[in-house]
Amino acid sequence: MKTRIVVLGCLAGAVVLFCGHEYSSAQLKTDALSSKVGIVSISTVFRDCKANASYRRKAIAEQEKIIAKLEVLQKQSAALEAGLKALKPGSSDYMKQYEELLKKQAEFEAMKQFSGRRRVIKDAQWTEVLYKEVLRITKELAKQKGLTMVLEVTEPEFPMVNSEELSMVLQTHKVLYSAGCVDLTAEVVAEIDKIESKFKL
Repeated sequence: MKTRIVVLGCLAGAVVLFCGHEYSSAQLKTDALSSKVGIVSISTVFRDCKANASYRRKAIAEQEKIIAKLEVLQKQSAALEAGLKALKPGSSDYMKQYEELLKKQAEFEAMKQFSGRRRVIKDAQWTEVLYKEVLRITKELAKQKGLTMVLEVTEPEFPMVNSEELSMVLQTHKVLYSAGCVDLTAEVVAEIDKIESKFKL
């Protein structure tokens, strides 16, 4: 009877030791795996880096100049339109001023459309340039730290009123949990800041 109890006790102890070893091995494997994965928030990099702030300041200054020019054209058009009321319809002076009014209105619309399109193109080009630098720096940092993978982890901001925006987030927000991963975001921002002067804004 005593022998039986001793044997059962030894078996139970062996099972506990085996389970404990397997758990610790699994934990080590998990820790090793997570430490090999990096994360970067692209939106945070864009928001916090000096180069993007400089670009935005320049873009706002350019936009303000365009708005000022548009306001001048708008006032000139309004003055010409008001002046038409004092002229006899069909007279040479009336037709001359009417032609000038149409030219001003056309100039206003052309400048408005061109400046809007130009802004969209320049923003897209800037975003591409900055994003390529973020990718390059991220790869370099990952290699230095021995990471095997780096994931983008920008958290969506709720609530979202626009259903299209929500649908886009659901399609693109893939990393739901990243505890234990190496966050490279601050280092990427710091590296971007170091080369701010190299960017052609």
